Amino acid sequence: MNAIAPRVVAMPTRQDEPTEASPGPGSAEAELIRDAALGSKSAFEALYRSHHRRVFGVIRRLVGGVEARAEELTQDAFVRAWQALPDFRGDSAFSTWLHRLAVNTALMDLRSRARGEAREEGDEQLAQQVGDVCQAHLGVDLERLVARLPPRARAVLVLYDVEGWKHEEIAAELDMAVGSSKAQLHRARGLLREWLGGTNHD
Repeated sequence: MNAIAPRVVAMPTRQDEPTEASPGPGSAEAELIRDAALGSKSAFEALYRSHHRRVFGVIRRLVGGVEARAEELTQDAFVRAWQALPDFRGDSAFSTWLHRLAVNTALMDLRSRARGEAREEGDEQLAQQVGDVCQAHLGVDLERLVARLPPRARAVLVLYDVEGWKHEEIAAELDMAVGSSKAQLHRARGLLREWLGGTNHD
């Protein structure tokens, strides 16, 4: 990796969060999944409690740390999961299936908002905003800096550097060319490098 290209190493990644192996056919979670697929609300509520934190976390990153919006999209993701659960066949772990559904929910929201916006904020304005934040705090909160990236650049950065997606997958989900995905990642890293470079560290 190019040494000057910042990775989101300070942000929690999938490896930092609880991971779950695919439940065996007789496991407690497998029973909850089966019962929820058959319409048990209590079983689905148990799944919700187990997975809410991780789903909320990835959506929150994608929407730039806006708590209310992230919570709303988290609820939407679980509604979609409830509706789609009867079609879940266990080809992947339930956590993986749910995580992907959550990401897609956030990306659909980003796409719809992008269509309604005339343009993104300019890099100079964003840089000024982040500079103000950096001056107000001795340390650098990388999550906060990432949250201030332009929406599409932020989405590509989070999906590529944090979630481990390939550019082909990102391009398909964000309805852009693979080259555009790479360009947005370069843009996001460049902005972070610029903002971090202007901050004093102890």
